[in-house]
Amino acid sequence: MVALPFCKLTLRGLRCLQGPYFQLQTGYTTSPKTVGEAIRKRRLDLKLRQLDAAKIIGCDEMSVVNWERGYRHPSVNHMAGIVSFLGFDPLPVGASLAQKLVNHRKALGLTQRQFASQIGVDPSTLARWERGERPPDDEQLRKLKLAGFGS
Repeated sequence: MVALPFCKLTLRGLRCLQGPYFQLQTGYTTSPKTVGEAIRKRRLDLKLRQLDAAKIIGCDEMSVVNWERGYRHPSVNHMAGIVSFLGFDPLPVGASLAQKLVNHRKALGLTQRQFASQIGVDPSTLARWERGERPPDDEQLRKLKLAGFGS
């Protein structure tokens, strides 16, 4: 084989999917602070493409791209798929009953209207609970426990 001195050839290969270079280039973090960072970390740990993660979650690829980049936040409709994909609830743990109630509803992927219907209360009542304006009474707490809240 004859080398041609006037040709410059550079071969580039795939970079290793480990090490500090990989973490720097992809935004990989070991302690995610947002839902998007948690999705990116899990996806990279599983060595999945964004398209693959989107199929598992049940959304389109651009949604995953936007969540990971912090351009958008996931809607309630996608939270159940995200919780399933991650294996945990990425929403911050709220100290108040109101915040815990909001997080529980979102983890189920339900709107206020859907969750209120499921537990047998008016949507405006649920909205007041979630805003912390009025706590549920004992009978309403029992309905919430039957729906899986607080367990």
